[in-house]
Amino acid sequence: MNLAQHIDDPIFRIIGQEAKKLNIEVYIIGGFVRDILLSRPNTDVDFVASSRGIELAKACAKSLGMHKIDIFKTYGTAHFKYHLLDLEFVGARKESYRQESRKPDVEQGTLSDDQNRRDFTINTLAISLQEGNYGEVIDPFGGFADLERKTLKTPMEPDITYSDDPLRMMRAIRFANQLGFEIEPVSLEAIRKNAERLKIVSMERITTELNKIMMCEKPSVGFKLMFDTGLLQQFFPEVVKLQGIEKRNGIAHKDNFYHTLQVLDNICQTTDKLWLRWAALMHDIAKPPTKRFEEGAGWTFHGHEDLGARMIPKIFARLKLPLDHQMKYVQKLVLLHLRPIALTKEEISDSAVRRLLFEAGDDIDDLMLLCRADITSKNEHKVKKYLTNYEIVKEKLVELEEKDRIRNFQPPVTGEMIMSAFAIAPGREVGIIKNAIKDAILDGVIHNNYEEAFALMLKEGKKLGLTEAK
Repeated sequence: MNLAQHIDDPIFRIIGQEAKKLNIEVYIIGGFVRDILLSRPNTDVDFVASSRGIELAKACAKSLGMHKIDIFKTYGTAHFKYHLLDLEFVGARKESYRQESRKPDVEQGTLSDDQNRRDFTINTLAISLQEGNYGEVIDPFGGFADLERKTLKTPMEPDITYSDDPLRMMRAIRFANQLGFEIEPVSLEAIRKNAERLKIVSMERITTELNKIMMCEKPSVGFKLMFDTGLLQQFFPEVVKLQGIEKRNGIAHKDNFYHTLQVLDNICQTTDKLWLRWAALMHDIAKPPTKRFEEGAGWTFHGHEDLGARMIPKIFARLKLPLDHQMKYVQKLVLLHLRPIALTKEEISDSAVRRLLFEAGDDIDDLMLLCRADITSKNEHKVKKYLTNYEIVKEKLVELEEKDRIRNFQPPVTGEMIMSAFAIAPGREVGIIKNAIKDAILDGVIHNNYEEAFALMLKEGKKLGLTEAK
């Protein structure tokens, strides 16, 4: 097989020519080749040289007029960007592993050694950049056939492949999810056998793969594979505990693990925001510790939204996820995710809608997407009713936002104004008055404007025994 027509960018000829000057061979290898054959876009190009990979990278960068090049001597790699392409160079190598580490001992090797050390046959495919066989595919492990069969196999014995570098187990599931491939049965069993080896992998690496799974079109595929193979149990016990159905007095609750995955898949149909997808994954995270059976009421999960929001910082810290505004965004959506649903079950008051707008702020639209995704009942009548009421709530939100400007609510009367008006220092009276004004606006007692807020301030101050300063 020859793919010369797919690598017609002059840059590939130039790299081949620079390798010839150094009397070495160079090949494109891995994901870029795989994605050419799958007709998937990919701007990350990996080159493997028969030797002196860093030297080749320097020569290519100079020839292409690129002055910025990143060199990693420890790993024997070099990287630079050229237009839209990310180019990485490495000398061919072979690896050996120690039981307690996924970091290999590396020594110089051949192209065959380099292909042998790779994770999956579909990533061992290489394209020659030599003049004599430019574009020819080197495929010693049947990677092209596995691409056609949509099968993930390891070039070596899978038990060795996964034990040597346990992160490959997460990559197997990520590729299966991204590409719609099947992991061959022997390989899948090897993942189950080596699942506990994942503990030697840094959490940052695991989370990188997890986020890629989260960004798939249907992440539930990856989560089910992680659960079934025991990988999820190694780093995300809170999600694992959602699985299962308990029955008492003939009353059962739904399986919250599979419900959560359905919500996650639902939200993925409407957004590619990673952190909104995380909110979908975490929205019921506290149902296991809040689960109770109450006579006459059945199964309840009272307060799971509040406890779930409080659990998130610890989970984010353990998973090495960002602890700044992304975490607070997920917290907010988890805390509020029942509020719009509750509004669909009752007479919708302006006050309740204003308070929801106030607390959700600019994230109200994302919250509503999450709530819609959370409707997973198989009862068509119930779903129809919820969706109808959901649309009513949305219309009410738009109407009140246009009228009252609550989404980015700023008090018309500030704390400084209150202190100046009554000539008082900071203290509890200021807070009492500010809250009274906020509640009056949200409850529709007064409009969101300075005049009415100032008049209420004077009234509330009088109740507290304060006198307006002259």
